[in-house]
Amino acid sequence: MDLGLLHDLAQPNTTKIILCSLDGLGGLPRPGTGKSELETARLPNLHVLAKRSACGLLRHVGPGITPGSGPGHLGLFGYDPLQHPVGRGVLEALGIDFHLKPGDVAARGNFCTVDAQGRITDRRAGRLATDLCVKLCEKLRSVTVDFAEIVIEPVKEHRFVLVLRGEGLSGRVSETDPQTLGVPPLHARALDPSAERAAAAVNQFVERARPLLRDAAQANMVLLRGFDKQPDIPLFPGTFRLRAAAVAAYPMYRGLARLVGMDVLDTGPTFADEIATLERHWADFDFFFLHYKDTDKAGEDGDFDAKVAALERFDARLPDVLALGPDVLAVSGDHSTPSILAAHGWQPVPALVSSAYCGADHVSRFTERDCAGGALGILPAQDLMPLLMANGLRLAKYGA
Repeated sequence: MDLGLLHDLAQPNTTKIILCSLDGLGGLPRPGTGKSELETARLPNLHVLAKRSACGLLRHVGPGITPGSGPGHLGLFGYDPLQHPVGRGVLEALGIDFHLKPGDVAARGNFCTVDAQGRITDRRAGRLATDLCVKLCEKLRSVTVDFAEIVIEPVKEHRFVLVLRGEGLSGRVSETDPQTLGVPPLHARALDPSAERAAAAVNQFVERARPLLRDAAQANMVLLRGFDKQPDIPLFPGTFRLRAAAVAAYPMYRGLARLVGMDVLDTGPTFADEIATLERHWADFDFFFLHYKDTDKAGEDGDFDAKVAALERFDARLPDVLALGPDVLAVSGDHSTPSILAAHGWQPVPALVSSAYCGADHVSRFTERDCAGGALGILPAQDLMPLLMANGLRLAKYGA
């Protein structure tokens, strides 16, 4: 969908829209039971909502393509992720309110664990405590490299931001994170000649960080990915003519919302805090992006039962969201994270759209298999926002 066309058709109204993203929502059947996490969980509220909604599956990039959280959420916000790529480092930096200067190259960092042979045994260093991350970042700030100034900022748990600042730097640098276990971190490579200086600086940083972390037990090495500069992107509030707010506890998702121009609301670390924030600001905005992280975290840890429990916790809080009386409510996710993969998946993600005008279908359960037969079909994720706008009576007719 062309964003210029949506801007031309967008019109004011008093309707309220909530887009609720359950991170890593989709799953796959568990061997032995043949049921996915959604099919296993007790989800009475989601199933009742599905009965009066239009349901389907969202595909975020293309068949067989596994989306990252950035492309996945940009799709939910109405942007074609192939036309608007953005590196993970930029999102992490914006998520902690770090001001990226023109020319800055940002990367997402993980503290990780390597064995005596330098092979990765845990990409997230046991999800170390944030206060330890802060201390380790202080150590890394002593590292200097040729060609660039280094800026290090802690994010949350095992995550930090690396920023390269200087003249002639490019974000076209390959990742040092192989995203698998049992192998050493990769060397950064320049993906085009303009990135030679940046790649050299990254490799120097990694080698000089290694001895500083040698005695840090589980967090004895770093992985870097998502190198990029801040892109120029059409802003969400202007495109859709909405007063838009984001309610998200995790920094990266706050960064995504800030990148597209949403107001990012202060909130606490739990989903209960997020709902309280939503309630507190309900009168102030037309559109809310509400993020739920626990499903993805459990899926990435390969913990099927924990993901089932996370889905059930969300379902228990869904009545609080419905009590606000949104005119349009969408529930979906940015990608699948099947527990049996312990990683993001390429599978389409269940979605529902509830409104007075959605035209409910025969789907009665919010699961992958049920939603596959819903009225929405398999929908490109960027087509969801126009549907929400239409259901909110916020799009004018096209043509005579």
